[in-house]
Amino acid sequence: MAKVLVIDDSPTEVHVLQTLLERNGHEVVVANSGEEGIVVAKEALPDVVLMDVVMPGMNGFQATRQLSKQVETEKTPVIIVTTKDQETDKVWAKRQGAADYIVKPVQEKALLESLNRVLAN
Repeated sequence: MAKVLVIDDSPTEVHVLQTLLERNGHEVVVANSGEEGIVVAKEALPDVVLMDVVMPGMNGFQATRQLSKQVETEKTPVIIVTTKDQETDKVWAKRQGAADYIVKPVQEKALLESLNRVLAN
C-alpha cells in the first residue's frame, strides 16, 4: 500500500487518520505543522500527503504551495483534509496544487476513494 504523510496539529485528528490508514494497510508518517511537514516530506518521500489547513504558523494552503514548488515533492499529491467547507476554500486549495479536498469529520470510504484516485494518477 501507500506511504501517507499526515500533516495536522491536532493529536486527535492525527490519531483518527493514522488508525484508519493503518487499518487499511498504509504506512503513516506524521508531522504536526506545515513547516515540519515540508521537512518530513522531503525526507520520507511519501506517496501522498493529507494536509490540514488551519494550523499555527504556516497554514496548509501555504505548505501545499511549498510542496508543489520543491523538486523532491512537486509530484507528490496533496489531499486537503479540513473543517473548512466553503467552495472558495476548495477552489483556493486547487490553485495551491492540491489534488483533492475532504471535509472533516473524515469518512473512511471517502478518504480511501480519494487516496485511490490520486494514487492512480
